Amino acid sequence: MQENSAIQQVLQAALLFLACLITQAHADDQSALRRIQEEIWALPLPLPMFAYLVRPVGEGPFPLVIMNHGVSLNPNDRSFFPLVEFRDAAKWFARQGYLVVAPVGTGYGASAIDIPERGLYGPFFSKVGKCSNPNFRDPGLAVAQADLWIIDYMIAEKRILPKDVIVVGQSAGGWASIALSSLNPPQVKAIITFAAGRGGRVGGKPNNNCAPDRLVETTGEFGRTSRVPMLWIYIENDTYFGPELSRRMHDAFTAAGGKAEYHLLPPFGNEGHYFVGSPDAIPIWSPLVTNFLDRLK
Repeated sequence: MQENSAIQQVLQAALLFLACLITQAHADDQSALRRIQEEIWALPLPLPMFAYLVRPVGEGPFPLVIMNHGVSLNPNDRSFFPLVEFRDAAKWFARQGYLVVAPVGTGYGASAIDIPERGLYGPFFSKVGKCSNPNFRDPGLAVAQADLWIIDYMIAEKRILPKDVIVVGQSAGGWASIALSSLNPPQVKAIITFAAGRGGRVGGKPNNNCAPDRLVETTGEFGRTSRVPMLWIYIENDTYFGPELSRRMHDAFTAAGGKAEYHLLPPFGNEGHYFVGSPDAIPIWSPLVTNFLDRLK
């Protein structure tokens, strides 16, 4: 009898494990099969901007993901900036059921034109000033304000679920997302950053941050008021914000009271800073994101 009981327990455990696999496979199949559509929107915000939008087919409302891109301080580079930097990542979120808005920051595309001698200046508000006394705080909060405008607009349009917003950002866009967390907007339930920071690679030199101590200090300042659950993802071979600097930022943020889960992933390609822009990276970061978001349900 004991032998039969042991066999039954083993069979039950095996069946339970198989059921879990089938359930997960079904969920993965469902998201892979979910039809999505891509659109370009002109957002009539206080500071108007274009945005790439991808969402499930249907009327919604859907939970919202805002994706903040990085920054270039070169006007010529900004004039040729792509309409969407992380299309594959955005489509992954859409297949999970989210409406994704990836705004093109002001001062990009045609508005990147700066001809001072003719009195022409693009509306670019992400400069941090001189490295001797950089202002990392205000440019982050400026982009955070744009995110709040987008949230309010999408709620007014009845396109999204009002209290189910996730903000995702890379590099300077990740820094803006950290800044946003310090405001604790009630609509935002989670923030995810990839390679977040400012002042990286001064003069094009790897691991040459503009003012690392000031960056860490400002990160701590944001952490004092931030209470939004966050997931921070960095890559070992990121030459903009390397492991030592990203750990210092995380330590300062959490010591001040911020809530951030930190992951340092192995080297990716030749430059880890652009990790989230690669479709090959999705199988690496998506389980971390899925697990993080599942724990918030």
